[in-house]
Parts: sequence; structure tokens; C-alpha cells
Amino acid sequence: MLQLLLASENLLFSVALLLMLLIGLLELIAVLFGSSFSSSLESLLPEVEIAPHTEVGQLDADSALSRFFGWLRIGEVPLLMLLVLMLLSFGLLGLILQSLLLSMLGFMAPAWLATPVVLFASLPMVRFSGGILHRLMPRDETTAVTSDSLLGRIAIITLGTARQSYAAEARVKDQHGYQHYIQVEPDNPEECFVQGTEVLLLTRQGAVYKAIKNANPHLSEAE
Repeated sequence: MLQLLLASENLLFSVALLLMLLIGLLELIAVLFGSSFSSSLESLLPEVEIAPHTEVGQLDADSALSRFFGWLRIGEVPLLMLLVLMLLSFGLLGLILQSLLLSMLGFMAPAWLATPVVLFASLPMVRFSGGILHRLMPRDETTAVTSDSLLGRIAIITLGTARQSYAAEARVKDQHGYQHYIQVEPDNPEECFVQGTEVLLLTRQGAVYKAIKNANPHLSEAE
């Protein structure tokens, strides 16, 4: 088993599993000290801004990227959990594939070939396991606040570009200070919101919130 883990063909898969264990250890240590590694990691992530004169082609690319991240359950499940799921799926699938090849054919696939194949195969597993976690996780937004209670609050676009019929991910805090990740579209069809834009939530249609750009400098996400 050790030879399989340390083989050059499996180095990336072994490192992925090692990183997964390291993240779990850091989260455990953070919890023992009354903190959260996942929250600290999220606070360190920079807000990526897109220039206001972004062209239509770039908007389409941003929307496609936003839909892909939504497919991966980003916004439904904490990012750190999805990272752990990705590392676990990538590492286990890679080792299982190489072990099967070794036992059936007598050799393992080179890393340059196995890595992209396993990475692609890991994505559906991340989506599936992320969906299970999403159903099992306790939801502050359903027990502490209602979806409509977020109306009138300031949100920040965090992923993608919001425009008519193309929602983007936004972060909003409820009255208790808990963060929620929601889908936002501009209320005005002629507007678009790039990453980093502060918006005021006006109405909700299903899971999508309609918003306008925050024009009041005295209002902020913390309000």
C-alpha cells in the first residue's frame, strides 16, 4: 500500500489526501480555540472586481463560470467542505484507478494522463456528495430567519456577473450577523452587477432576489 501511495504516478493523488487531512486538522485546532478555520479562510479571500466596461463576451463567460460553480454546489455548501470533498474524491479515485490498472494490466497510467481523467471524473462526485451535505447540514437561514427577511438588506456580488436572466452569487448578512449566499439579478433589465458591487435586495422570485445598485453610502453589508 505504501509503495502505491509513494509511486511517482500517484504523487498528486497522495498529496491531495494529505492536504485533506491537514485541512481537517487545522479546522479541529481552530474549533478547540473557539474559532473556525473555514471562516478565517473565507475572510482572507480577496474580492475580485471586474471593470465596469466589461464586454458582452466577457459577461457570457462570467455567467457560464457562475453556472458551473453553482452546479458544483458553491453557495449551497461551505467552500472549505467542497474543497475537502474535491481532494477526497480526486485522491481516492486516482488511487483506485491506478490500483485497478496495476492489478489488471500490470502497470499504472502516467501522471500526465491519469490526472486530468481523474479530475474530470471527480466533479460529479463533488456535486453528488455536496448535495447530500446540503440536505444534511443545519440551516440557520431556515431556523433563525426567513428568506424574505433578507429583503431590504445590502448584499455584495461575490461570484459572476448579474444581468437580466443571469443570476450571480451574492453574500448577505441577516439580522443575527450570519452570512448567506444567494442568487441575485438586477431589477432593472438594463443594469448589470459585477463582482464587488453592493446591491439592495428589493424582491424575491423563487430562489432569485431582485436588486438595485446601492446608491446610499450610509448603507453597507453590515447594516
